[in-house]
Amino acid sequence: MTDFIDPEIEESTEENPVEENKSEFSRYDRSIIEGPLSNAVLKLAAPTMIANIFGGLQGMIDHAVVGNVVGFKGNAAIGVSWQIFLVVVVFVSSIFTGMSILVARFAGADEEDKVNRTVYQAFITAIFIALGIIAPIGYFASPLLLDLVNAEQGVQVEALPYLRIMFIFSSGMMIFFMLSGALRSAGDAKTPMLLGIAMTILNVFFNIILIRGLGPIPSFGTMGAAMGTCIASGLIALYAFWNLWNDNWVVSIRQKTGYKPDWKVIRRLFKFGLPAGIQGIAMNVGGVLMLAFVGSLAQSAAAQAAYAVSYTQLFSLITWTSVGLMGAAATIAGQNLGAGQPERASAATHVAARFGVALAAFVGFFFMFFPQQMLAIFGMTEPAVVEIGVQLLRILSISGIFVSVALTYTGGLQGTGDTKSPLYISIISQVIIPLGICFVIQQTSTLEPWHIWVAILAGHFARCALSIYRFNQGKWKDIKVDIETTVG
Repeated sequence: MTDFIDPEIEESTEENPVEENKSEFSRYDRSIIEGPLSNAVLKLAAPTMIANIFGGLQGMIDHAVVGNVVGFKGNAAIGVSWQIFLVVVVFVSSIFTGMSILVARFAGADEEDKVNRTVYQAFITAIFIALGIIAPIGYFASPLLLDLVNAEQGVQVEALPYLRIMFIFSSGMMIFFMLSGALRSAGDAKTPMLLGIAMTILNVFFNIILIRGLGPIPSFGTMGAAMGTCIASGLIALYAFWNLWNDNWVVSIRQKTGYKPDWKVIRRLFKFGLPAGIQGIAMNVGGVLMLAFVGSLAQSAAAQAAYAVSYTQLFSLITWTSVGLMGAAATIAGQNLGAGQPERASAATHVAARFGVALAAFVGFFFMFFPQQMLAIFGMTEPAVVEIGVQLLRILSISGIFVSVALTYTGGLQGTGDTKSPLYISIISQVIIPLGICFVIQQTSTLEPWHIWVAILAGHFARCALSIYRFNQGKWKDIKVDIETTVG
């Protein structure tokens, strides 16, 4: 587990071996496959981190406003609903992972037509799944899903309308996620950042009005948070579609060979993306089942509220930066592998991991020494909730370092096309280990909140160790990615 901090890893500055055959007027940023790696990592990761911070602030504001208007049951309702929502929609996100792998490889090889064909096929597939599958099934399944996580009756009352709105109007959010992944994989991280900031500003504006009420607009409470999110993402999706159609960005959905579904490309999206989708589903199912353990505690409502704020919101301060580094590692590794530079792809992931350790340690300092103050921001002042939340935040201050490193190496694996290894690692570390610990304790003793928090820590450590080990085996260097030049 020492390779990711090896000081002897040098940043490759060798010339791209495929550049001789490419136009000097390439549409893509060639600094990703040549020049200093630290600069390349920061160029891609920093805008994503900023976008994630702004996006996460929206969730925090939702919790803060709902917590002060509705109470801690409103916080629990958003936390439970969001966990369920992620389990379902993450399947659509698997398409985006497959898309990002293909886009990065083709951008690294400077094959513009293949980049745009991949983006278009991902776009139409995601829209069909969001409107034709997720919306109807999610609406009718919502009550059953809330029962599954043992949500308290008062929490269910707040959660049901929130969850149904999110399912029905998820397509705007899906377009935003798809576009962000496509642009970053092609080397443009600034545009998704600006769109994310704009969406967050709109989201906060709508949510404050709809949650609290203003003038003739009544207070919708917890449901208002979902309404604001869907309206904001829908507006950004419409703007994004206009730019994609008019070829204003580094990727486009305009096609030279027709607009019908290309099943060969779609199959490749699922070939590379489906393991990532199953990974996400497994992790979120694990999260839902963990919520069930939390719901079985003696102080279930207090524990669920602490879990929702500490783990799904405050812990995002670490995952925001880590996901940015994961995306940077994936893009740089994928593009350099496409350009025939596997060693540079490997070095980039090690560099990203070092950044991850530093940033997670910085945020963890505040979790360890100022937990009460951070919980108070969300209106969490009930003694039972604060006590449980402080326990969790202090454990997460350590856990965050493991998560950050694990995510950067996951990015390196997925960006090069190895999406199966992170799947297996996630099942072991995020499902089997933490849930197994909770189950054994529940069967042999009395399950307490701190038992669940330690189980989470154990899972994060395992994910970190296994991800580093698998990446350093180097088998991802031999993965082939391609699509046919023209549509059949």
